[in-house]
Amino acid sequence: MADNKIFLSEKDIPEKWYNVQADLKVKLPPPLKGDGSPIGPGDLAPVFPMELIMQEVSQEKWIAIPDEVREAYKLWRPSPLHRAFNLEKELKTPARIYYKNESVSPAGSHKLNTAIPQAYYNKKQGIKRLTTETGAGQWGSAISFATQKFGLECVVYMVKVSYEQKPYRRILMQTWGATIFPSPTTRTNAGRAVLKKDPKSLGSLGIAISEAVEDAVTSKDTRYCLGSVLNHVCLHQTIIGLETEKQLALAGEKTPNVIIGCVGGGSNFSGMAFPFVPRKLKGEDITFIGVEPTACPTLTKGPYRYDFGDEAKMTPLMKMYTLGHSFMPSGIHAGGLRYHGDSPLLSLLVHEGIIGAKAYPQNPCFDAAVMFAKTEGILPAPETSHAIRAAIDEAITCREQKKEKSIVLCLSGHGHFDLASYDAYLKGDLQDIALDTRAIDEALCELPDL
Repeated sequence: MADNKIFLSEKDIPEKWYNVQADLKVKLPPPLKGDGSPIGPGDLAPVFPMELIMQEVSQEKWIAIPDEVREAYKLWRPSPLHRAFNLEKELKTPARIYYKNESVSPAGSHKLNTAIPQAYYNKKQGIKRLTTETGAGQWGSAISFATQKFGLECVVYMVKVSYEQKPYRRILMQTWGATIFPSPTTRTNAGRAVLKKDPKSLGSLGIAISEAVEDAVTSKDTRYCLGSVLNHVCLHQTIIGLETEKQLALAGEKTPNVIIGCVGGGSNFSGMAFPFVPRKLKGEDITFIGVEPTACPTLTKGPYRYDFGDEAKMTPLMKMYTLGHSFMPSGIHAGGLRYHGDSPLLSLLVHEGIIGAKAYPQNPCFDAAVMFAKTEGILPAPETSHAIRAAIDEAITCREQKKEKSIVLCLSGHGHFDLASYDAYLKGDLQDIALDTRAIDEALCELPDL
């Protein structure tokens, strides 16, 4: 009988992260200043430590993981790869469903894979304080844990709607020593500008990024850190796919047919998918599906063009799929997926047709999450439920077509702090919010013509 869980030993923790840029024929369009001129490493120095800047622009295929980071990874890595036998049985599908369980980290999600190295590199450069934003609170939890481990102060601007919906995430961050503010705040020029325009603003990741960046560049011994989108973040997350590749080989799977992950900024999906991209480029039959909410359908509805990563236009311009930096997503429960843009690297791969995307309303995703919880025993985060929905639909198609396929998804985090979301769903109070296309059109009109 096949194993329900495929484990690796700690000695199998990868020694290097994989940089997908090295294998792409089409090069990533460079980040630009607001006036359209090129941006260099020196321009990013007030925001990030130099080693992370070098990783951001690196074209090297493999980047060594420091021993201190690998040692910290041992707290939860390698994470298990599960075969979802019970879900397969429930669906009566010939598909083989696997999920890489990133919920086993101390912070409960994949985010710690990059929080640990980011805290390490900042500490190494002598930085004493980090600022960041968080949506659902998973990134905030991860960086709070990582900063206390390396002795750094941490300030988190948490999107207001999530701050109110997910108080236990806030408490977890505070337990690890972080200071949390509901964004938009009156602490920054960016926050005050938003509140002047809309005193009842629910906030967004774009606004929270603006506040965290402003705090960093105006404070002593402080740098900013981001939990998704950027190249070095996706680089760190490739540890997910690198481990998964080894585990699938142990399970006897030569080629995963479908690889799925939820997408907000793109880090967990990129981390799972990127290590398999070279195999697809060589002709292996692999389908990649990034899954997002219909209320914020960046990859499926947005244009591919240059835009700012934040609402106040403090970040560089990046070429990506975007709904416009001023677009305000609806207050869905998958707070980590409420971002107007996406990873430039992931966007490039989608634009080139290497990776695909789907979007779902939140009720069908919660349907899938509850089925997963009943069969596999793990309550997934609302963000992760999007990936599970797509995996279930793929498995149903296999049943209908009587085809065997291997389907692999990234279980990016658990939903233990999201029970208010499940309460709303179980009471029938969860609404599928219609996309505000007019708001997107208005936001896109503000983009620079580059």
